[in-house]
Amino acid sequence: MEKIIITNQSGESVTFGNQAPYFLEILDGVGDVPVTIESQKAPKQDGSTYIDNTLEGRAISIEGMIVTRDNPNEVLKCRRKMQKVLNPKLGLVTISYQNKEIKGIVETTPIFPSGQGNKGIYYQKYLIQIICHNPFWMDSFTESREMSYLMGGIRFNLRLPTNFSNRGFRRKCINDGDVDTPIIIEFKGPAINPTVNNLSTGEFIRLNRELKENDVLNISTEFGKKYVRVNGENAFHYIDLDSVFWSLVPGENILSYESNNDSIKTRVIVSWKNRYIGL
Repeated sequence: MEKIIITNQSGESVTFGNQAPYFLEILDGVGDVPVTIESQKAPKQDGSTYIDNTLEGRAISIEGMIVTRDNPNEVLKCRRKMQKVLNPKLGLVTISYQNKEIKGIVETTPIFPSGQGNKGIYYQKYLIQIICHNPFWMDSFTESREMSYLMGGIRFNLRLPTNFSNRGFRRKCINDGDVDTPIIIEFKGPAINPTVNNLSTGEFIRLNRELKENDVLNISTEFGKKYVRVNGENAFHYIDLDSVFWSLVPGENILSYESNNDSIKTRVIVSWKNRYIGL
């Protein structure tokens, strides 16, 4: 069953599908997205030289019919609910579809056309237009991996030296999406100059300061939403100048952490959401 749910920032939602009162008839824009090609042309050059490309915003259009029974006032109530939930003044809405989600802003308040075939005592056609400035669909859940953890327990080998414990500082993370995806790092102290590496790309991000046992470092690498915080306070000025706010590339990524204070109490968790160019 095709079903799409739109939720505003107040937590109110409307569900469109094959059940009353909000029947879904047409859903456009969930797959295709415009691409802008960047190129350059030299004098007397035949054709041009390709440089790069970027995805434009995604335009989603939803059309359908409000259908009620017996009570004409229900049509008006359903219209009012749509207007309340899809109020552009409330900011971004979350669109949930096929276990994926995307955020967008309603371009106009819901459109309710009049005229024969569009409106009746027990029905009303509707049209919703939403622009998603970030064109990527994302998983509705968050992936996470812990890199600093204890593996196994005490064991005595026949060979020396005796191995009492084995600590893991690396984790394999799989980005199942179509494009690079930003990460959120939670680094729990103690640590000195804590560093998180993406060994698959050779990039790292390092904080040049000490974390005490109860300190927590949080880092976001998302474009336009980057932050570095220690215990909730801004710590951007401690970032090593050679650091890169790196993302997970599609496929396998090998991550590791480093610290000049190797403590078994240190915990590092990396979280992300896979991103898709279409559904």
